[in-house]
Amino acid sequence: MTGKRRVPPTSRIAEFPEAAAEQACWWERHILEVLHGLPPDAPEGTRPRPGFDPKRHSLAQRERAKAAELTAAGHQVSASGIKQRRQRYQRDGLVGLADGRSAKRMQAFGQVESAVVDAMRQAITETADASSRTIGFIIWRTQQILSDREETAEVELPSRATLYRLFDRLAVGTHANGSARTRRSVGARPSGPFGEVPASAPGELMQIDSTPMDVLVRLDDGVAEKVELTAMVDIATRSITAAVLRPSTKAADASALLARSVTPEPMRPGWAEALRMSRSALPHRRLLSIDKRLEHAAARPVIVPETIVCDHGSVFISHAFRASCRYLGINLQPAHKATPTDKGTIEKSLGSVATLFAQFVAGYTGSTTDRRGRGLEEGPLWSLPELQNLLDEWIIAVWQARPHDSLRDPDSPARAFSPNEKYATLLESCGYVPVPLSGEDYVELLPERWQAINAYGIRIKHRTYDSPELNPLRRQRSGVTTKKGLWEVHYDPYDISRIWVRDSRADRWITVFWKHLRRVGVPFGELAWDHARAQVPGGTEEEIADAAAALLRRAHDGPAAEQDRRTKRSKRDRRVAARTRATTTDRPVLDPPVTEPEHNDESDTELADVIPLGLFDPLANPWRRP
Repeated sequence: MTGKRRVPPTSRIAEFPEAAAEQACWWERHILEVLHGLPPDAPEGTRPRPGFDPKRHSLAQRERAKAAELTAAGHQVSASGIKQRRQRYQRDGLVGLADGRSAKRMQAFGQVESAVVDAMRQAITETADASSRTIGFIIWRTQQILSDREETAEVELPSRATLYRLFDRLAVGTHANGSARTRRSVGARPSGPFGEVPASAPGELMQIDSTPMDVLVRLDDGVAEKVELTAMVDIATRSITAAVLRPSTKAADASALLARSVTPEPMRPGWAEALRMSRSALPHRRLLSIDKRLEHAAARPVIVPETIVCDHGSVFISHAFRASCRYLGINLQPAHKATPTDKGTIEKSLGSVATLFAQFVAGYTGSTTDRRGRGLEEGPLWSLPELQNLLDEWIIAVWQARPHDSLRDPDSPARAFSPNEKYATLLESCGYVPVPLSGEDYVELLPERWQAINAYGIRIKHRTYDSPELNPLRRQRSGVTTKKGLWEVHYDPYDISRIWVRDSRADRWITVFWKHLRRVGVPFGELAWDHARAQVPGGTEEEIADAAAALLRRAHDGPAAEQDRRTKRSKRDRRVAARTRATTTDRPVLDPPVTEPEHNDESDTELADVIPLGLFDPLANPWRRP
């Protein structure tokens, strides 16, 4: 039984010099005539020449005829030589006819001894967690490693130029003398092939992480500082279900982030009509039958996690965050220590936020100190609530509507889906039914604190909250002896407009609003929604793009320019915004909704110019004219 015939590696002819390759092609033409009676370029209908007809002459006779022909033409070759070339051609193809001596490969590292190669490879490996150094240090360290070993102490180093060439070959992809952060990232990659756990339904697998935001914000005390960005991303749809900014992330913030992920995102003042869920690719009508709160929700899907992958940060392995996950039946899966590749999707997503959003914001610092500009602290900076509102708007206007490279159609790889489109597709294919949290569930997940209910209400961080529903509880003890009779209060770290007080006597939550709620902006309400809808009767993809462009422009200009634009609004617009700020809700509240505190309408009376008085100088001459 003959062996299985294999296809010869014809493409290897590229390894040979051009002259050797041309000679092999010349021999191929003659060998094919010996095998088949005709050269490869013979026209159709050509008859074999005398002595090469396979029907009349044997293979040995054709080989002798070819040897005689080539010898007469000046190419000294025997019949046995033709036979050997014919056999090599049948075994190796065109490569078998080339001169093998011309394709000899040099050693990987030339004439450098293997001991020197091993020593330099060890010196490069030692730089993985060390500070970045020059190539000269690597060469010096290589010499030290050789001298410390008895068997290589007498090995002589090659020339400096050779050592530099050796370093260039061994250090490929290691960043040995480059960025230390990149070098550590490369060293943390797994040795095996890359891969990820597949997710075929929204919420089946999600990842959460925190990273510093490369933007300066103006904190309450006037200090310009960076903040941390904590976000959660869904693997199946690449949706950022929630993202929050805090000066430093705490366990309560992670729990509030989880609560935001599983509740609808309401529209807010200034957001374009095109950002409404009913105008997006999301199946709004179907979802509306499940949760009526989606009627005026923004175009961000509500996803309830099944499994969350996190790192070993104290925030995510804290008792508060684990308790919130247990309450919702979520499986919390910590990644391997010092292995960011276990949650590569959220790592990449947070990096994309920096390139697609943060660099457009006033106060952008760059990722490293050598990329940072001058005088950022003195420039226009957003406050933390303002930047949070811009980030929420950007996620809906840009991220959720932007085609993602990892969301491609298997049958049409040229088409990439957006996170919202992928969510709608999976909703049809996997039968996933999102069940958003109710108001009570949302409040339960928020961080808690214990406060006294005084005659003026409840004071938290210099903000006073009060409501007529607190009248029976003022200056009363809650009955919780372990908390010294204080009352349980839940609050949203990202929404200062209200708090929730647990009335254990009636087993209910009391929503208590901030007394100065009318002074700050809050999300869209019915009045502002109807006003915006009257101005924009229809929504298209172009409107979404315009909203995204306007968002980045506002973020870049800073709060000063934003204030200038507000002063140019009409009286009707200012009246609608003022009423909205006092009458709308941010996050979902309990059903039925509670009554908000009353206040007077905003006055349209313009204030007179204020002329400031100068400072009194006791040493100045009072009789000198200014």
